[in-house]
Amino acid sequence: MPDSRPRRPDDSAAGPDGSAAAPLLLSGARLTDGRTVDVRIDGAHIEAVGTAGCLSTWGTRVDLRGYLLLPAPAEPHAHSDTALTASTGGPASQRPEDIRRRATEAALLQLSHGATALRAHVRVGDVQGLASLEAVLGARRSLRGLTDVTAVAAPRLLTGVAGAEGLAALRDAMDMGAGVIGGCPDLDPDPSGYAEAVLGLGAEHGRPVDLHTDGDDPARLARLAAMAGGLRRRVSLGPCAGLSRLPGDAAARAADQLAAADVTVICLPQGGCSGARLRGTAPVGLLRAAGVRVAAGSGALRDLSNPVGRGDPLEAAYLLASRNGLDPDHAYDAVSTTARAVMGLPDVRVEAGFPAELLAVRADQLSGALSLTYSRIVVHLGRVVARTSAVREYCDSEAVDALDLPRQGRADSGARGGP
Repeated sequence: MPDSRPRRPDDSAAGPDGSAAAPLLLSGARLTDGRTVDVRIDGAHIEAVGTAGCLSTWGTRVDLRGYLLLPAPAEPHAHSDTALTASTGGPASQRPEDIRRRATEAALLQLSHGATALRAHVRVGDVQGLASLEAVLGARRSLRGLTDVTAVAAPRLLTGVAGAEGLAALRDAMDMGAGVIGGCPDLDPDPSGYAEAVLGLGAEHGRPVDLHTDGDDPARLARLAAMAGGLRRRVSLGPCAGLSRLPGDAAARAADQLAAADVTVICLPQGGCSGARLRGTAPVGLLRAAGVRVAAGSGALRDLSNPVGRGDPLEAAYLLASRNGLDPDHAYDAVSTTARAVMGLPDVRVEAGFPAELLAVRADQLSGALSLTYSRIVVHLGRVVARTSAVREYCDSEAVDALDLPRQGRADSGARGGP
């Protein structure tokens, strides 16, 4: 399990009821290099990749003609406890059963988009105590076999007299099962003290650290980068939208400092979240040029921080390409390979021996997938765990007949049709 306790070896290929997953053959899929292949999956890993038509299996066969097969994305920055609350018309219910239902529904929605792993920031301490965390952990258990959910414990205060309660709640949260330590130093009267407390606990307990910060204070960010240097590759910051508002030389120095500390920046191209004061996206090009790893997350999913948040990693990649100038490969890398790396997940490639964490989208190349993709098939632990099928039809006309346009998702669409 990412960021937390590992699974037992016999869990890796299990379905929701603990039974072993049947072998799976994905036939006729297109890869980003232009090849059309069959992919045979046995258990939780890819067993073989070969030219289309050359592989067989006694298990399940899924026809992926017309689909592009990609490593599955991951969601490195979600707020599952507050998701889907924008339309309540008042304060969202804090009853544990309601939080668990929202967290489960949000994770399934993001799974349908393709994210087979999710890191959920959850507030601990204060009036709510550990109830929200307990609810999200309950959702994680119920989703086992469908998607991996990791909880990030995020206390409000950690310094001064008021911070003692937050520190106690944070330690209890780790004992309860929170896999990552988080929070927002910007909201504490002593931001450096807050960051020092979180980083110290991370080093003490061997846990990754994932902190909210706007990054608009160069001196504060420099201190944070200096402190994070001791936990190399285990510290991430986001959304850092304030970096884009700094003067060019100050932003460049901050980027160099983050690169030297080996910190990952998780930006939120689709909007902000409850832990951020500033909207916008971190200067992705500047950070990448300095050598900073940049992942992209979704942030708020239809809560008060972003009532129209979609939680779609392909939209995040689209925005990185369309607004930040990244090429499609690098944009998708930010929501897949780099996002998986910051979450402690193994690398995924469509090659034998790699984890069977895959996303098939109705497209013939990556730029088309990021432009507009509705039909998607998601594979987690070697099983098809989610399908979204779109049917595109037009009124009969000579123009439509002349173009011979495909009808997406139709069972009777022949070689152009999806599963």
